[in-house]
Amino acid sequence: MTALLSLTAVSKRFRGLLAVDRVSFDVAEGALFAVIGPNGAGKTTLFNMIAGATTPDDGAIVFAGEPIGGLSADAVCRRGIARTFQLVRPFPALSLEDNVVVGALLHRRGVGAAREHARDLLRRLDLFDKRHQRAATLTLPDRKRLEVARALATDPRLLLLDEVMAGLRPTETDRMVATLRTLNRDTGVTVLLIEHVMRAVMALASRVLVLDHGVAIAEGTPQAVVRDPAVVQSYLGAETM
Repeated sequence: MTALLSLTAVSKRFRGLLAVDRVSFDVAEGALFAVIGPNGAGKTTLFNMIAGATTPDDGAIVFAGEPIGGLSADAVCRRGIARTFQLVRPFPALSLEDNVVVGALLHRRGVGAAREHARDLLRRLDLFDKRHQRAATLTLPDRKRLEVARALATDPRLLLLDEVMAGLRPTETDRMVATLRTLNRDTGVTVLLIEHVMRAVMALASRVLVLDHGVAIAEGTPQAVVRDPAVVQSYLGAETM
């Protein structure tokens, strides 16, 4: 498969802290790719650079054949990259449907077309029956699903998911994994996710990148990565699988 996203020797410093240190990897179009590592490993900083929230200090980020490093977040979104956030913050006073319509208006001229797209996404995320509820009334699992729907509303080719399974029970995690698999299969959207829940990573990802103190220490299939001694020592040995 062709690489949709390529990072080459990407680095980011915050004063004296080297948060991401010359990280390189490719994400193939249509892939389900995970980034794992301990807290403070640089995972969210990596996402922020891809999504345009932070400018890399060194290296290159290429999406669909075009450099995007240093572009603003809205410019990156218009090119086809959407993201979710660790802290899920929908517009609390708006209905679920209207939350998704806001994103759908990025590429749709009329509210009617945006609303139709929003309803289709809410069906895919099993939220259609709750479309008229205010977002403030949702449970955590439903807020997570709404966050995914809001990101998908912008019609991304690449979806960045930042700990979308955090806080979910095992049955809820399995449900989210099944939903993401179906979205990937039916829409072709490429998924790049940060995740601590190894149950989800093992079930979902075809390839995994492991970061530790900003450095990529391993990359490969989930089965190979979890047996890598460096990964076990730095991360998995201290995690509950």
